[in-house]
Amino acid sequence: MTPEAHARRQARRAAGRPVRERVVIGSPAHGPEDVGLSERCMLGFNSGPPMLPCAYNNNVQLFQTADHVVILNEMIHEVRVVSRVEVLAPEGIRQWMGDSRGRWDGDTLVVESRNYTGKTGSFYTIAGAFGSGETLHLVERFTRIDADTLRYEFTIDDPTTFTRPFTAAISMKHSDAPLFEYACNEGNYGMTNLLTGARAVEAQAGK
Repeated sequence: MTPEAHARRQARRAAGRPVRERVVIGSPAHGPEDVGLSERCMLGFNSGPPMLPCAYNNNVQLFQTADHVVILNEMIHEVRVVSRVEVLAPEGIRQWMGDSRGRWDGDTLVVESRNYTGKTGSFYTIAGAFGSGETLHLVERFTRIDADTLRYEFTIDDPTTFTRPFTAAISMKHSDAPLFEYACNEGNYGMTNLLTGARAVEAQAGK
């Protein structure tokens, strides 16, 4: 990270909000805005973008039509519709999953995404967020290595946060098992319990 990005991250953490982390450890839980994006059922903690393997629900389904490729993550059933039309949406239109455009480079599907919202980081771990999605240029490459293996490669390019772009690659294994709906909001008792617990602690402290 650049020194400026370190300073911004420390200042944002001290301020408390807005929350860009997928999971927040030790949140004061004054309201829903104080807990992580996955805890609020906004974005899964492994659904990306980019997609990073984590504790569970790492399954992904890809399928295509004549003009689009769809990336469906089992975690919080995120869906990214990747257009093969090159023209991006206007700069002012910001989205949780970004604005994605795809093209074929031989046997590799290349997906470039921009126009993320500033409510996400430009890169994340399960409990950390770095930079702002507003300045992220993400390039993903999907290459079928053999009948059972897909190579997923991503490059993070955010010069306002990192001193240089970086790339990682992950192998994905084919499965015939179905994806299941991750009914996050319907079963999100954790949010209710967390806020109820915080109110109880405040009551005991006389706040």
